[in-house]
Amino acid sequence: MTTVAAVAQLLVALAFISIPMLRHRYGATTAKANAEAELRRQGVPTGVLAENKLNFDAAGHETAVPASVAAVMVTVAALNLAGNHWGQLLTWVFSSLVLVGNGLILWSQLTAVQSVQKAFERKGDPTLRRIDVPALLKAAESGFPTWTPILQNVRHSMVFAGSIIALVAVGLA
Repeated sequence: MTTVAAVAQLLVALAFISIPMLRHRYGATTAKANAEAELRRQGVPTGVLAENKLNFDAAGHETAVPASVAAVMVTVAALNLAGNHWGQLLTWVFSSLVLVGNGLILWSQLTAVQSVQKAFERKGDPTLRRIDVPALLKAAESGFPTWTPILQNVRHSMVFAGSIIALVAVGLA
């Protein structure tokens, strides 16, 4: 059963790096260009994005965290494949953390518009307050391939299912 856990963990690792790869490819180019075009349409200076560190690529922690999670999952999978007892213990720890973390990621995606609006309001900048955030985010999203929402759903499904399968597999081992 630890082999089943390991395969599930490897799939979770792949799922975790899928979105940063997509964002690296399209975020700094077409998504940013579309967001800037929307800001121009709204009469807002495009420099407001950089000034407020709003980007659509996977810079900084948006790549480091998923890559770290993927590396941990690969390591734990290797331990499980090797039959090392640490693999089972670490599966309980990290697969549980991944389940909770992915729930938070999903929540942040579902509440992105409200989060950005609140962040803009907190800054007290009148330029930020007049931005139509739903239109801005929709414009940025249009810079990604049309299959991006499918990838996001597959990614979340794989992470949730893979983590649960790994936990059940080590529980039965």
